[in-house]
Amino acid sequence: MENKVKAGILGVCIGDALGVPVEFKTREDLKRNPVTKMLEYMSWNQPKGTWSDDSSLTLCLAEELTKGYDLEKIGQSFVKWYKYGHWTAHGKLFDIGGTTRHAIARLVKGESARLSGDIFEEDNGNGSLMRILPLAFYLRKEEDIQKVYKTVQEVSAITHGHFRSVFACFIYVVFAIQLINGKSKKEAYTLTQQLVLEYSDFQGFNPKEIELFYRVLKNDISRYSEEEIRSGGYVLHSLEASLWCFLNSGDFSEAVLKAVNLGEDTDTTGAITGGLAGIYYGFENIPQEWIGELVRKGDIGQLCDKLQQKLMN
Repeated sequence: MENKVKAGILGVCIGDALGVPVEFKTREDLKRNPVTKMLEYMSWNQPKGTWSDDSSLTLCLAEELTKGYDLEKIGQSFVKWYKYGHWTAHGKLFDIGGTTRHAIARLVKGESARLSGDIFEEDNGNGSLMRILPLAFYLRKEEDIQKVYKTVQEVSAITHGHFRSVFACFIYVVFAIQLINGKSKKEAYTLTQQLVLEYSDFQGFNPKEIELFYRVLKNDISRYSEEEIRSGGYVLHSLEASLWCFLNSGDFSEAVLKAVNLGEDTDTTGAITGGLAGIYYGFENIPQEWIGELVRKGDIGQLCDKLQQKLMN
């Protein structure tokens, strides 16, 4: 099997690195000066190919999964990132979301990773969705959808424990699993809608919450116009934007550049889209130039190989 782990995780890191220099820029700005390649400095004053917290926390999760699934150890790897710069591009972190910061502060004080995440409605930024992709590799053979949901819930809730964040991660992971298992875009999307809605009915989830996901689950998000897609830090908008970019692209570059050029939370929309696009289009479809410019590409590649060996053989 080709290295889908490497394609997916590198996809996250490259989408993130393309977006870092233009984070917070408006869509109008980026229409005038669209991103077409790796840039440097600008928003965060970082060198070319630098990735942010999205990739760092994805890599922390991936690394822990090479040793098996242990929620407390995943939580502790986030602490190592926060305190010591573990899995940062240049040895120190330069970007962290408020909800993630609060949750990690609880972990530092000794709170269990099962109880560390914020659970209020206002805590629905995209900070768990941006790092959840490695779970799709871990769960790709899991036939019990309840187990998939439960695992996604635990890992999201290390930082983001509200149902909406967990459910967005669940949709994304179920969709990514279909892509890993070789489904076409359309098949993967239809199957995800069906599996997720059936499970929601079975569990009796709050219909008001499920209704918020109408455009993704009961309609076809790819058919909305760009004007109807939002790209700030709210988890629901990030899920919609990444699916929209991926479903409306013909190759990896088109998907991630579309994501970044939506503006606002450019690194995270790029990262979430890049994970899906990497898996689907394959490692060979990721521009070599971008891989070459990525900071710590060797370390990332080694970690991906290790995870591929552990989970995919």
